[in-house]
Amino acid sequence: MGQFTFTETKIKGVYVVEPKVFGDHRGYFMETYNYEDFKKAGLDMVFVQDNQSKSKKGVLRGLHYQKPNPQGKLVRVISGEVFDVAVDLRKDSPSYGQWIGAVLSSENKKQFYVPEGFAHGFLVLSEEAEFVYKCTEFYHPEFEGSIAWNDPDINIEWPLNDVGNILLSEKDKNAKALKELKVKFIL
Repeated sequence: MGQFTFTETKIKGVYVVEPKVFGDHRGYFMETYNYEDFKKAGLDMVFVQDNQSKSKKGVLRGLHYQKPNPQGKLVRVISGEVFDVAVDLRKDSPSYGQWIGAVLSSENKKQFYVPEGFAHGFLVLSEEAEFVYKCTEFYHPEFEGSIAWNDPDINIEWPLNDVGNILLSEKDKNAKALKELKVKFIL
């Protein structure tokens, strides 16, 4: 029996992954990834790179994508809490330009699988958060793009209450709307 529950979201290909957590008075243990369990769930990807970031409350990273060489990402939070978002950029997808989000935290231990062909971003809700993710493609900074986090056509419902000021990188401050960029992945 597998160690995960895989729940496909309303956008095909995006999953919330919940690991089984084994705990007692000493603490807990959980698998965060198991190729065989993921393969049985139809997620037969190979990860080539792991990343980790630490951010303070109000930091919003994204919405990032990489074209060419798109990255699929299995993301989770090991400390704190974030609101994580995936935006569908697949050319012929019926959900092109639509978003799905999930709260990920060290408490709920949920993971989010964002497949190739999506933009990805997150907002830190706690005082700080450590965010880790596995990628199906290597990072190529020369191919990275950014869509405005507040693009009115995408209309992401970011949970901004009690976050304070939104903190963006220069790249994200200068990001354009999806309709200006016309990004579409052919996978």
